[in-house]
Amino acid sequence: MPTINTFGVIGGDERMRYLAASIAADGYPVCVHGFENLGPCRGAAETTLSELAKKSSVILLPLPATRDGLTLNAPYAAAEIRLDDAFASLFCNRTVYGGMIQRLVASSVLWREIEPEDYYRREELAVGNAIPTAEGAVSIAIQEYPGTLNGAKCLITGFGRIGKNLAIILRGMGARVYAAARKKEDLMRMRAFGVEPLTYREITQRFDVIFNTVPARVIGAPALTQQDADTLLVELASAPGGIDLESAGRLGLHVVQAQSLPGRVAPKTAAEYIKEAVYNMLEEA
Repeated sequence: MPTINTFGVIGGDERMRYLAASIAADGYPVCVHGFENLGPCRGAAETTLSELAKKSSVILLPLPATRDGLTLNAPYAAAEIRLDDAFASLFCNRTVYGGMIQRLVASSVLWREIEPEDYYRREELAVGNAIPTAEGAVSIAIQEYPGTLNGAKCLITGFGRIGKNLAIILRGMGARVYAAARKKEDLMRMRAFGVEPLTYREITQRFDVIFNTVPARVIGAPALTQQDADTLLVELASAPGGIDLESAGRLGLHVVQAQSLPGRVAPKTAAEYIKEAVYNMLEEA
């Protein structure tokens, strides 16, 4: 890893505070800003934004970096942090990493010179995040479904990283697990996981719990009309999601919006995944 004088961590949720503390525990100097309403960050020095920028050679921005394209995603900051040329100018000649940075880089032309990198695109982070996402989804189902998952008929739509982790956990709990996908290789892979494979056209039966992991409409009115009032639908995919919410509402079905679970259910572990991705990026720089 290249020589680093100080890491600067700005804003974000509890993941970023755990991230700062974990990096500090590794022996690196760490400055933080934007956590004033969350309390002290162990091992890190709280500073002003300008002081942080002066001291830090590596800047770590939150995931997502911004939600509205106008302010940094910093829910625990004492005041909002505006995204403009003045903000971007603080980080010239710095190494900047952030999560889901598309709207951030659109906030100032200066980002073209800074060239921040997106740690959210790292495969190791995506693989890691699938674990707390699956665990969080199962926790939601335990709380919201009126029966037990043992013996429950569960459907997973999509069989990527999250879908596979869900299948392992649900089968271990004694659920009857089905999964739907488009790719023929995924349908074959489901059998190796002990899961009943379906195409999306074959979702014509009732399920107790449906977990969607696909960010495209795959559970429409025909499938939803087969469900009943006790069916729980858990939406894990980012917008626009895979569940037809209008049809689900009209049918009186219970849908839980459960996006961004790693930061909500396992911020400490999620922080470790981000740290590993950042360290790998620094090694490769």
